[in-house]
Amino acid sequence: MTTTFTNPVLPGDRPDPAIIRVGDEYWMTYSSFEASPGLLLYRSRDLVTWTYVTAALPEPLGSTFAVDIAEHDGRFFIYIPFIPAPWSELTEPSIYVIHADSMAGPWSTPIDLGIRGAIDPGHVVDEDGRRWLFVSGIRRIALSDDGLSTTGELQHVYDGWRYPDEWVTEAYALEGPKLFRRGAWFYLVSAVGGTGGPPTGHMVIVARSRSVDGPWENHPRNPIARTTDAAQKWWSRGHATLVPGPGAPPDDDDWWMVSHGYENGYRTLGRQILLEPVRWSADGWPDGAVDDPGGELVAPAGAGAQHPSPSFTDDFSDLRLGERWAFHAPGPDEAARLRVDDGLVVDGKGSSPADASPLAILAGHHSYEVEVDVELEGDVQAGLLLFFNSRLFCGMGIDGERMLSFSGGIRTHWREPVPPTRRIALRLRNDRHIVIGWYRVAGGEWTRHGVRYETSGYHANTVGDLLSLRPALYSAGSGSARFRDFRYTAL
Repeated sequence: MTTTFTNPVLPGDRPDPAIIRVGDEYWMTYSSFEASPGLLLYRSRDLVTWTYVTAALPEPLGSTFAVDIAEHDGRFFIYIPFIPAPWSELTEPSIYVIHADSMAGPWSTPIDLGIRGAIDPGHVVDEDGRRWLFVSGIRRIALSDDGLSTTGELQHVYDGWRYPDEWVTEAYALEGPKLFRRGAWFYLVSAVGGTGGPPTGHMVIVARSRSVDGPWENHPRNPIARTTDAAQKWWSRGHATLVPGPGAPPDDDDWWMVSHGYENGYRTLGRQILLEPVRWSADGWPDGAVDDPGGELVAPAGAGAQHPSPSFTDDFSDLRLGERWAFHAPGPDEAARLRVDDGLVVDGKGSSPADASPLAILAGHHSYEVEVDVELEGDVQAGLLLFFNSRLFCGMGIDGERMLSFSGGIRTHWREPVPPTRRIALRLRNDRHIVIGWYRVAGGEWTRHGVRYETSGYHANTVGDLLSLRPALYSAGSGSARFRDFRYTAL
């Protein structure tokens, strides 16, 4: 019986996937941006089913953009571009590296490579055993033998492939270099067209050379992956890594492409991870084997059945930071705000959801419901949100005197008739972008909030931030809030 799968293989906002095969296993992480912990590592044996293992970056130094994972002489490296954020001390994009004896960690603290003004590192070892880092542009810089420092300066090495001017894209944006060697050729996989904007913008291009020094020859059939029509299920396909299939040697024809894309009609979920087969042609070039990865696809050899992401409950007795929860826009030692004591106690921060560094989870379903019990301690406001970023969120909270209602990233003028209380149960349902709220005071029945929200516009193209709409808990002020019995239910 043929095993099939459908995309995404890992739902929710997991952009810029970086993947490495280690023995019989694959390891993957992705851009974590303003989340802490960051760089969540997942493991798989079949490219379809992925299991969380650890967070490689407990405290990011800035917004964490697209990384690359490398193995060299039995040691593992993750090359990381950090981007300045209001909460970080960085003043310009800077590339760092962390390293470990095992992909499962523990991982080192970040080491500054001194590379400024570049993103999207890609590691490669050349034909003479020298190590290089390629970056956006496409430029490269030599690495030391241990991979923990650079030698020389960045130099431009590749101009990219130019698509027809009539194609509707966001911008040219040559980025995301991923390099590998197969036979006598080095292959350079890049992204162009811009990751947001029009659905037909992002794409995957390939070049090759017999030397890392070039010259780089463009694939005669570029791009090898692209959304060609806004009617397709997956938009803005790009930022790809190519790997041999399970058990296949590099010179075998069984290869797969891991990339990201927005789901048609659900940009609010962010860029999700896509898997599709690669076909090696007689002329030695990799080609996408399907025009549209939006349907049912034959799974890699030996893959098990695909299982949907489950609903879950969380009593917070086991705080699953990274695996489940992450702070948005964290300050130093953000986790010190948390303690487990008859639920999850979150110390207040800031004055509203906008500057409170909410604790959020990823959502991967078109429709879902979240529910939590909230109790105030001291001078604080707290509640339940659907949170995109500090400028765009909706939901509700209490401050002990009244209910606070939020929409479009601001507190609204709506006065919900909730009696003064310091403890309340809150529920939000996102039903294909229509958000409905309920609340229940102790001993009472569920009451529907008087206002419904439409959130299809809560996405990257609205506010120019490459994030997603996430269920979140917030606690703002000088007191603290106790959260109990959180529930996430797929509908």
